[in-house]
Amino acid sequence: MKEKIKEIASRILELRDLSGVKIDEMANYLGISTETYSEYEKGVRDIPASILYEIAQKLNVDMGLLLTGEETRMHIFAVTRKGKGARVDRRKEYKYESLAEKFIHKKAEPFFVTVEPRTDGSKPATNSHQGQEFDYVVEGSLKVYIHENEIVLNEGDSIFLDSQYEHAMEALNNKTAKFLAIVM
Repeated sequence: MKEKIKEIASRILELRDLSGVKIDEMANYLGISTETYSEYEKGVRDIPASILYEIAQKLNVDMGLLLTGEETRMHIFAVTRKGKGARVDRRKEYKYESLAEKFIHKKAEPFFVTVEPRTDGSKPATNSHQGQEFDYVVEGSLKVYIHENEIVLNEGDSIFLDSQYEHAMEALNNKTAKFLAIVM
């Protein structure tokens, strides 16, 4: 896993340099400290999928290029077979599987996300990112924390949210939860 993080970090560094974007400009765009961004780019800190999405937007590249190192080419359709999407394990609370990394010029990034139940009883760490997000629960139950609200979603429920507000998801009932997330 550490090797994958370093590969993605190396691609980001190279693309940022080629684009002429300075480190502090990128950090400011992402709304994070220069130190945190530098740790992402050095591969010493996991990069949340939402941050990867924002980096791709700033660098005007498809997120698939950051994840796989391969230029996306599909422009009419792209099929992702069950369990074959690019893995994006960026936060210990969530396991992401990209569902359209080979499609070029996407207007949104779809992910299949797995959330394991927490055992320590603490509230999950929140994150925020530009844009909007749609989440549809496929399996289990989730508690969604967003802007001082706690919403329980069960299988078949969905939420559409302004992802600039701090948010997090937590699996309930000591069972794994899975959901489709579309980040726009």
